[in-house]
Amino acid sequence: MIRDREYRRLDGNLNAVFNYDARAMRAACLAFCLIFLATAQAGGATFSDCLAELRAAAQAGGVDAATFDKATRGFAPNPDVLALAEVQPEFKTPIWDYLAGLVDEERVNDGRAMMARWGQALALAQSRFGVDPATLTAVWGVESDYGRSFGTRPVVQSLATLSCGGRRQAYFRSELIAALKIIQHGDIDPAQFNGSWAGAFGHTQFMPSTFLRVAVDLDGDGRKDLINSVPDALGSTAAYLRKSGWAAGGAWGFEVRLPEHYAGPSGRTRKQPMAAWAARGVSRIDGQPLPGGGSAGLLLPAGPTGPAFLVTRNFDAIYSYNAAESYALAIALLSDRLRGRHGLVAAWPTNDPGLSRADRREMQTLLMRRGYDLDGKADGVIGTKTKQAISDFQSRSGLSPNGRASVSVLAALRGR
Repeated sequence: MIRDREYRRLDGNLNAVFNYDARAMRAACLAFCLIFLATAQAGGATFSDCLAELRAAAQAGGVDAATFDKATRGFAPNPDVLALAEVQPEFKTPIWDYLAGLVDEERVNDGRAMMARWGQALALAQSRFGVDPATLTAVWGVESDYGRSFGTRPVVQSLATLSCGGRRQAYFRSELIAALKIIQHGDIDPAQFNGSWAGAFGHTQFMPSTFLRVAVDLDGDGRKDLINSVPDALGSTAAYLRKSGWAAGGAWGFEVRLPEHYAGPSGRTRKQPMAAWAARGVSRIDGQPLPGGGSAGLLLPAGPTGPAFLVTRNFDAIYSYNAAESYALAIALLSDRLRGRHGLVAAWPTNDPGLSRADRREMQTLLMRRGYDLDGKADGVIGTKTKQAISDFQSRSGLSPNGRASVSVLAALRGR
């Protein structure tokens, strides 16, 4: 999702990756409701008062009154949205769990099918912006599972709520005005304008302001529609990556092998010439020589004992889409698989790997057969109830009760 780096999605595919405290969410939700109730009773500013301020700001920003009034008619704040904003997700999940859910065989196979289906649009996007089909398809797969998971919250309502409560109201007010401009221009049907809690929407999850800056009408129908037009979404993503520094024809990087007891420099931003890495004994893991030119940074997502990568400016362009190295690595590795290349060669430093989505669904099914309440859902999303069930099962099975969906848990469930 193209977004301010402080805001990350809690719904959609990445729900299986991020951890959050459901009790804290409920507490934040309750606090939000109480604040609005208290201010109303005390004669202070209410949500209606805030909407009036937003209306004036939107008009000053180029949104006509009729568009604002129609888009916000009958509005009430959505406390769930503010609760999600107050309980920010963190990258607590091990990298091997993160990638196991995002770069699995399902997503690879689905991505190859999408590349075949949308080959013409992908080729057109590449010809205009220089971004290859595999990278564009990988972004699409990670962001919305190829259009299966857009988010269900009305974008305008979410942004209006965040504009009136919580942190960084000025940021969300600017996004709200951008969203209203999209409606006013006629690019998106207001009835379909749904997305994540923070206002990102469409196949490749653009924030409204990013849409206004870079979205393109790749299918030529006169509208820039990231919800109903796959070509527009892919073309807009290509335009964004190009503006973020993508070099046409270049690679994102590759897996490398470090010399024994490597203690040299590392870090995505600490780029050095390829010759300098070769002089330190860094070599491609596939045995090919390092490129003769260009520069790269050494990425060690699990430290020097895990897989290592030399990453280029194209990796940085992917990173800009959602400022997290694990996210960018997921897209990079998925794009390699979509090109028909092998996955990782080096093993992650764990004896208990993470699970694919198919394995997670099997694990949830087996937990429910043992009487655990998961709301009847075996969807592969590791939420609070699944974590609690895993932890209880681990305790009863003599395993460490960490609530983590892993190979050891699935093996124990299969064996009982």
